[in-house]
Amino acid sequence: MIAIRRLGVDDWPIWRELRLAALGEAPYAFGSKLADWQGDGDREQRWRDRLAAAGMVSGIGTGGEVELISLWVAPWARGQGVADALVDAVVVWARALPAAAVALAVREGNAHAVTLYLRHGFVDTGPLAPEDADAPGERRMVLSLHAG
Repeated sequence: MIAIRRLGVDDWPIWRELRLAALGEAPYAFGSKLADWQGDGDREQRWRDRLAAAGMVSGIGTGGEVELISLWVAPWARGQGVADALVDAVVVWARALPAAAVALAVREGNAHAVTLYLRHGFVDTGPLAPEDADAPGERRMVLSLHAG
C-alpha cells in the first residue's frame, strides 16, 4: 500500500532527511546541489520555510498554473507506483485550486522521469530558455487540466 503524507512546517526534520537523501542519491535530477542544503544552508528556518509551500513532491501555484517540483522516490521504493501516486496528488490538488495546467521542468536524459510524466498525459513543449532553467538541458512538460 502506498501512503502519501502531507508534511507541515513542524515536520521539517522529516523533510530535511528526505531532501538530503534525494540530493545525495540523485544529484542529476535537481537544480539544487547537496552542498546548497548543508553547512550554512542547513538551517531549521530554511527547512520550515520550504515546507510552508511544499512537500517531498512540491506543487507551487503560480497564477493559473501549478509547477510540480522536487519529485523524488527513495531507491528501495521505486517501481512500486510511488511516483505515480505523488504526481496524482499534485494533479488532484491543482484541479481543486482550480488551476488550468500543471507544468514542470525535467532534465534531458532523465528517461524514467520523462516516461512517468508522459504516462500521466504531460506533453513535452521543448527546451527551457537558459535564463528560465535551474540547470542546463531542462525541458518543459505541461499537463492541461481543461476538460475535453
